[in-house]
Amino acid sequence: MKGISDILLEIDNRFTGQNVSVSALLDTFHERGFGFFLFLFALPAALPLPAVGYGTVLGLPLILLSAQQAIGRRTIWLPKSWKEKSIKHATLKGVIDKALPWTKRLEYIIKPRLAFITSGIFLRIIGVFGLVMSLSVCVPLPLTNTVPSFGIALMSIGVITRDGLAVIAGALIGMFWVCTLVLIIGLLGTEGIDFVKTSISNYL
Repeated sequence: MKGISDILLEIDNRFTGQNVSVSALLDTFHERGFGFFLFLFALPAALPLPAVGYGTVLGLPLILLSAQQAIGRRTIWLPKSWKEKSIKHATLKGVIDKALPWTKRLEYIIKPRLAFITSGIFLRIIGVFGLVMSLSVCVPLPLTNTVPSFGIALMSIGVITRDGLAVIAGALIGMFWVCTLVLIIGLLGTEGIDFVKTSISNYL
């Protein structure tokens, strides 16, 4: 079974033109299923890349994909207008180069285990968790997209590599952040939003 870093290198080597269409990615890697594409869309938001910063733009495909996974679809459907969109190869390569060191580190601890969590009814449960985290990615607050996107990416890696433990870890990380954010805003209202912003600014 190929590792995540092998898949990323395969993408980088296969698409060498100026632009890479979403349709081409779907056609080439469709057989890898929802796990790969959720990982692909979650990756930019999960990485500390200031140049990206498109929470809503990245969140919409994540919502659509995770919702389809939650209802049990086996094939990925995207609107034609989305399929026709292109990503600059230089941008894609930049994300891959940034991600490779992290994925190679993760591959030391990620391995097939608790595989039953990565198939069957559990895929729908993963989809539900992913949908909740994807909605959080769209929240216009600093860094609120990073943690849930990392959770989605980790769950996706788990599905791809049949590592149920990675799926559990990703779900716990992402849902803990979402629940904490909802709790703060629920208790403090708009002041909670200011509190989150101030806390993150002070931390940075």
